[in-house]
Amino acid sequence: MLQVSFIKENKEAVLKGLAVRNFTNAAKIIDTVITIDENRKNTQTELDKILAEANKIAKEIGNLFKNGEVEKANTHKKRSGELKIISIKLKEKLTIVNTNLNELLYQIPNIPNILVPKGNSEKDNEITFQEGEIPKLYDGALPHWELAKKHDIIDFELGTKITGAGFPVYKGKGAKLQRALINYFLDKNTSAGYDEVQVPHLVNETSAFGTGQLPDKEGQMYHDVKDNLYLIPTAEVPITNIFRDVLLKEEDFPICKTGYTPCFRREAGSYGAHVRGLNRLHQFDKVEIVRIEHPDKSYKALDGMVDHIVEILRELKLPFRILRLCGGDIGFTSALTYDFEVFSTAQNRWLEISSVSNFENFQANRLKLRYKDTNGKKKLAHTLNGSSLALPRVLASILENYQTPNGIKIPRVLVKYTGFEIID
Repeated sequence: MLQVSFIKENKEAVLKGLAVRNFTNAAKIIDTVITIDENRKNTQTELDKILAEANKIAKEIGNLFKNGEVEKANTHKKRSGELKIISIKLKEKLTIVNTNLNELLYQIPNIPNILVPKGNSEKDNEITFQEGEIPKLYDGALPHWELAKKHDIIDFELGTKITGAGFPVYKGKGAKLQRALINYFLDKNTSAGYDEVQVPHLVNETSAFGTGQLPDKEGQMYHDVKDNLYLIPTAEVPITNIFRDVLLKEEDFPICKTGYTPCFRREAGSYGAHVRGLNRLHQFDKVEIVRIEHPDKSYKALDGMVDHIVEILRELKLPFRILRLCGGDIGFTSALTYDFEVFSTAQNRWLEISSVSNFENFQANRLKLRYKDTNGKKKLAHTLNGSSLALPRVLASILENYQTPNGIKIPRVLVKYTGFEIID
């Protein structure tokens, strides 16, 4: 969430940034925010004056009675009662004003970094890097959903029977390969300095709000109404919320965390051939990396996260590319996002497998995640996160790109985790 002070001090820059996002009614909303904030300040000033007068009178009443000035004391008591009524009304007004202000602020997305290109959709994203030779498959090569059925390693129909579409069952070597990827990703992350954590898979409303899933993505999350808890769409939510309402010191930076969780997404409205097999699921596994950074070092940290994921994909020997997301495709809370895509040879298409984002202080403002600088002043930290990595499409790409007439080879770096070299 943007700070009102930032909006007021940088109004033109905010409007310019929102234009890159194609955010409608930006000028009207920003002007309304400023007007409501002025109303809030005036109301608060009036309330402070009333409370100060009430406190002064309260101190005087006792002395007046003690000195026998009963009439004057009763006049003060009458005024004290009037001030109490006025203060109650002002507090009620202030609550309404603050609610209205926050409801507007919740609608305003983060301001994109200057590197974010203009654009309306994913078609306008910029390819910043591409590496890896796209393998030439043998005649009769299959997409991963056919390979999964042929080798009996993933059962989509059984998952549909148990739960519904989008909840596959991994079997035999498919389950072992899934577990191998999780362990490999975690080992890579911890060796790079990320501390591993195991976190809840359900979060409360405050946590979902803190990282920006609420109110922006409410319809995409599974919600337990009775307990008012949400199944996590990514480990980013519980891991980042570890630091909600925390006051850090400068020497605490950087804070680097990694964790494996299943992820749950309703993916409402997702239909068609492009979502077949593992391409889009309602439940999937993902290993996440999260960083809490000093504002001066967050973009260097973002570059380091990108380099880290590049190293993983090089070890897996998968063809990949990196995209800088345009204003029309970047997430609500992000200031700058890089997407990683691997090439699915059997499907002849690129599949997104990671997003790495710097949220600057947008999440931190919601989370009240601050630090004390060397002068003792409290400031908002920067938060970052990235998929390292989401498993379904990585697995799909491995199955398709590593397939041979004799079976599916296992990337060399994973063999020590799987215990086998081929799925035959």
